[in-house]
Amino acid sequence: MLFRSQGLAETVAALDRRWARHDGALRAASGANEAILEAIPEPLILVDRDRRVVRANAAARLLFGDSVAGRDLDAVLRYPDVLEAAEEYLAGAPSAATVDIAWPGPPERHFAVRLARLPGTQNADDEPAILLVLHDVTTLKRAERMRADFVANVSHELRTPLSALLGFTETLQGAARDDAPARERFLGIMHEQAQRMTRLVRDLLSLSRIEELEHTPPTERIDVARVLGSVTDTLALQAKAKNATVEMDVGADVVPVTGDGDQLAQVFQNLIDNALKYGRPGGTVRIVGRVSATAPLRVIGQHRGATSTRWVSVAIADDGEGIPREHLPRLTERFYRVDAARSRQLGGTGLGLAIVKHILNRHRGGVAISSEPGKGSVFTVWLPAADTAKP
Repeated sequence: MLFRSQGLAETVAALDRRWARHDGALRAASGANEAILEAIPEPLILVDRDRRVVRANAAARLLFGDSVAGRDLDAVLRYPDVLEAAEEYLAGAPSAATVDIAWPGPPERHFAVRLARLPGTQNADDEPAILLVLHDVTTLKRAERMRADFVANVSHELRTPLSALLGFTETLQGAARDDAPARERFLGIMHEQAQRMTRLVRDLLSLSRIEELEHTPPTERIDVARVLGSVTDTLALQAKAKNATVEMDVGADVVPVTGDGDQLAQVFQNLIDNALKYGRPGGTVRIVGRVSATAPLRVIGQHRGATSTRWVSVAIADDGEGIPREHLPRLTERFYRVDAARSRQLGGTGLGLAIVKHILNRHRGGVAISSEPGKGSVFTVWLPAADTAKP
């Protein structure tokens, strides 16, 4: 009898140890699942058969609030399509579904809400029955909108010169066939419109090439003063035609930058060209180059993880009419113009400052714009000095 009792005790002890190990494994698995759930960067909520939220991860609590658990789904996601999909799942819908929603801002965000029924829990009232994952597609939606706007803008920019060319061509083939003065005038206009389309196509191709290289940092060692001197020499005739003076003051301590010489020349040419176009006739364009220990936060913030112990700044100032403050944040958008008619009259394509922005992004730099109506504008280029930048 004693032996039987000892054997039974050993069996019970073994079962107890096995149960303890099993319980420990379950607790470890539950803890791991909890950690995984919390670490998922996308908002994720679990809903029971009564459409009540029973669990929410950290991302969901950040989006919906800490008190999201225990609330009805109707109060958390007030989107009829989402609620309808949830009802279908509770009724036994066979497959997963995705519903797109716009989350009110500012800023407005867009989510693709994916719903899936959890297996083996649909008969338990107090257990999660549906999983909802909110995938943030704001960037994709913004890119789609930008592509659509880009196509619309290009079409709009080409429509006017193409209409002019077609109209004058038909006129020259008809009523003005033998009218020499009219023919000369129309041909001049047609030439101007063809040049406008050529500039637009050139800038579009340039922007496309720049975007292809935007994530590949340049490696050349560039003397900023030499590039500025070359650009001002190139624009000397334009300055003379407007009776404008270009003054350049680049400090002797200005160090080289790591960059692409041709692209930086394009940046300075676009900015100096704009200063000459929009400055007053007989005015002065001032170019000031300096070295600084830091750059504006809005420039540094564009390149997370990039640091520099020295920055080279090049400020290009004109004495024109200036730009109202509300336009400044949008100046580097493609085809954005403060005065569209004047810009086209001066030969602008609306892409010059967008090209500047993308080139400076590649160089891990930026442009700061300040202006006051009646007192001119200042465009300041910031570039990390060579040998100090850390991508």
